[in-house]
Amino acid sequence: MTAEIGSTVTHRRYVPYAHAHYAGNLVDGAYSLALFGDVATELCIRTDGDEGLFASYSDVQFAAPVRAGDVLEITAEVIRVGRRSRELRFAVHVVARGAASPERPGAAAVLEPPLLATSAIGTVVVPG
Repeated sequence: MTAEIGSTVTHRRYVPYAHAHYAGNLVDGAYSLALFGDVATELCIRTDGDEGLFASYSDVQFAAPVRAGDVLEITAEVIRVGRRSRELRFAVHVVARGAASPERPGAAAVLEPPLLATSAIGTVVVPG
């Protein structure tokens, strides 16, 4: 196992209504950052055989809202490999969104193209 530039991991997640904190069923930005931690952990396991430790984030961008009822696609990609550090590019895309109405309370729609909600660069460290 070795980390290589371009290695990626992708997760999908439904955002439950219990995570909505604000009007309009908005979810806080920390929700996306927690998801970045999940994909980073799997990426470290796949590339280095260890869960690794998150060291830092840089260039975090909140480009669009995440709402309860969304289906998210979260990706991490290795963009730099050091001796013990790995720099990762992260993205959260909304691939489907709830579209409930009184007539159709469970309505939802696939978004084409997906909507970029959050992006960041992060650094993880793994045992040497």
